[in-house]
Amino acid sequence: WQIRRFTAAASFLDRAKSWLLQAEAEHNLILSIAHQLESGSHNYEEPILLATIEGPVGVAGCAFRTPPFKFGLTRMPEAAVPLLVDEVATIYSSLPAVMGPASAARPFAERWSAKLGVGFEVGMRMRIFQLDRVVPPTTPAPGRMRRATTQDLELPMEWIQAFTSDTGVWGGDPNPLARRLIEEGRLFFWEAEDGDPVSMAAGMAETPSGIRVGFVYTPPEARRRGYASTCVAALSQHYLDQGRRFCFLYTDLANPTSNAIYQRMGYRPVCDVEDYNFS
Repeated sequence: WQIRRFTAAASFLDRAKSWLLQAEAEHNLILSIAHQLESGSHNYEEPILLATIEGPVGVAGCAFRTPPFKFGLTRMPEAAVPLLVDEVATIYSSLPAVMGPASAARPFAERWSAKLGVGFEVGMRMRIFQLDRVVPPTTPAPGRMRRATTQDLELPMEWIQAFTSDTGVWGGDPNPLARRLIEEGRLFFWEAEDGDPVSMAAGMAETPSGIRVGFVYTPPEARRRGYASTCVAALSQHYLDQGRRFCFLYTDLANPTSNAIYQRMGYRPVCDVEDYNFS
């Protein structure tokens, strides 16, 4: 096996894109990150890692990291994991976590733990879903979806912080993140009939044919009224109407309620991924 590192996202995509697109939903995160790096529109720290794992027939897996975020990898032959660990250890003296399919992420965590003498534990278990046709809620929540504006900035900053506290999923500093999502037209509210925002969802990042939906949040006082599911269904339909072939999202497997709600609106399971946190 061979590990190939790329200093330019364009070169990485030239090499890996056709392999990644064979399972676009499964690889939505690395595809969207690579396109973001290619555009130059990011605030990641160095050193950034984009790498392919290659064998006799070409690309067999990919790995990536955009500090300060966790290390990510795709499915790959387990036999290639030791070589990948050795390569990553020449770049980073420590990692906060690794995320990917358990078949690759767990062997990586075990090998990294042994090599660096650190502990690890299983973090969040997630499922990737894909939608290509929205099934509208049988009883949609009253109100309407609207795009957030810079005049709304304080509320999404507060809600992104609350989302992070509730889920443990850290997407970056809430202040610049909320501002960027609003300026790029990606952040949406569901407004109740009185005009007050009662739920939030965002189009996080694109792949060639799809977009990932995230930061789905409803404050505690407005929950259990169907606002979030109605908002996500409306936002998903919005992106399909704009020409996206499909939408993706991640769910926490520990939350069977949200998993069932998303499936009722047309999201279908693709694969599972797991976090392994290092200590």
